[in-house]
Parts: sequence; C-alpha cells; structure tokens
Amino acid sequence: MDSNRPGVTNFVHIGLVVEDLDETVRFLALLGFDCGEPGMFSGEWIDRIIGLENVTVEIVMARAPDGSDMFEVVRFQSPSAGAQEPSPATNRPGLRHIAFKVDDVRGVYDRVREAGWDTVGEIVDFENTFCLCYVRGPEGLIVELAERLDARPAERPD
Repeated sequence: MDSNRPGVTNFVHIGLVVEDLDETVRFLALLGFDCGEPGMFSGEWIDRIIGLENVTVEIVMARAPDGSDMFEVVRFQSPSAGAQEPSPATNRPGLRHIAFKVDDVRGVYDRVREAGWDTVGEIVDFENTFCLCYVRGPEGLIVELAERLDARPAERPD
C-alpha cells in the first residue's frame, strides 16, 4: 500500500444501535466486556453526522479486557427507530456477527444459556485449531466465541 495515500490506520469501535440498552449492556458484561456509565448526547453535531433531526441518544461504551474491541452501544431517545423486525438469519447479507477470542468456550456458552440467551448452532472443533460457537444476544446480536485449542481435541456440547 502507498504509505502517502490516506486510508484506515486503526480500528476505533463498532456502533451497535439497540432498543434495550440495559439488556445489551448486561449481555456484553456477561461476555467479559467492561461497560462504562451511560451518557446522553444531543445537538446539531449529532444531527449533522448521522443525517437525522432532533437526535437524542443514550450511549454506553464497552471495552474488552485487553482494552480493545470497543462497542458504542446506542439507544435513540429520539427520533424513534420504527417497527421491529425479526432477528435476521445468519446468512443475511450485511454485518452478521462479531468474533472474540475466549479462554473457555464451554464456560461462556453455559453462562450465556443460564442468563436466558440462546446459541445459534452448536460448539464445534475447527480442525483441532479453534473451538467455535455462535451465541445470540439481545435484539438478534450474534457473537462468535473462539477458543484456541493448540491441537487438543474439543469437548462436545451436552
């Protein structure tokens, strides 16, 4: 790449618009994210950047334990988001899931299910390299969990 040409230099965050901010923050905290305190924002600068009028949003920033992979979790107070859609299928075009490395897929999988959320499929061993699974959180959010196996066999779900 031409180093004199402007372009992406670093990851900043993923914006996640939700209707139930508290439930989404609870889900992210369960996965191990450090979730900050909510803040309210409004004004002409937000209206201009996102192309809507009279915007008021409540935002919580969530950061992974290593300090990376930040989510900007946003609930719009105004304007209203409109009608609810069912959770899209995992093969629907667009940003579908986000993957995170975990130390214990089985442990996180169990915590997610005990907290009332579901999995998309099942836990699988990918070529003795990673133990993988998808979990579905609030409002259809899909998170892939990846545990490095280092050539040891993966446990199968119960």
